[in-house]
Amino acid sequence: MMFAISALEGCAVNASDGEVGTVKDILFDDEAWRIRWVVLDTGTWLTGRKVLIHPSAIEPLDLQPQPRLPMMGAVREITLSVRLTKRQIEASPPVGENSPLSQQVESQLYEFYGWDQAWGASYFGEAAIAPLSTPSSVAPGATDQDPNLRSVEMVNRAHVHATDGDIGHVENLLADDVNWDIRYLIVATRNWWFGRHVLLSPYAVVKVGWSDGEVYLNVTRDQVKSSPPWDPMKDIERIDEERLHRHYDWRGYGW
Repeated sequence: MMFAISALEGCAVNASDGEVGTVKDILFDDEAWRIRWVVLDTGTWLTGRKVLIHPSAIEPLDLQPQPRLPMMGAVREITLSVRLTKRQIEASPPVGENSPLSQQVESQLYEFYGWDQAWGASYFGEAAIAPLSTPSSVAPGATDQDPNLRSVEMVNRAHVHATDGDIGHVENLLADDVNWDIRYLIVATRNWWFGRHVLLSPYAVVKVGWSDGEVYLNVTRDQVKSSPPWDPMKDIERIDEERLHRHYDWRGYGW
């Protein structure tokens, strides 16, 4: 099932032996379009530290949508349960709360927890998963900030441009709860096509200007306007995805 990423913002996170905090942010890879880390706010428990949880450590989400806007994140309260103990989290490699996340630190986290950095079969193909550098390849004293790691907050509200003009802004992202891939960008077109929301796959994204909050697509305004309608009041069925992908000539997800 797919869920709106905004549904996770602020939700409680439980280890196997108690609560460890709430979801503060979500970091994703802008090449593979996969959620790589869930960032926790641990309150006064681990003050000054950035605690990161890999999706492979998260139990399957209990997503039971309410009747209104299930795909826009209006679900009943969610609790993330992780297959870790509080002691494991406390003993994990420390990351400063305001420190950039480097590839070296990511590698240390993978090694400490025994997580697989290539976990899961990506919808965007194995080639889309960029392998991390090993600690030995990092120069002493270098921060080596991961160039492809982005905060969900950075893409939400970004302006979206078709090949022939603006179409709106990113209002949310849809991810699946199996591989934690970002499957679609939800784009609000209210300034161009009043009252509409459209789904666009990462396949359509050719460039993201992170510094200025701009997303550039390889589709035209007419293609967007003639795309199969999307009803955010309903769950997305496989047949809906097939129609959408055929319209834009995107690769499918297994069909």
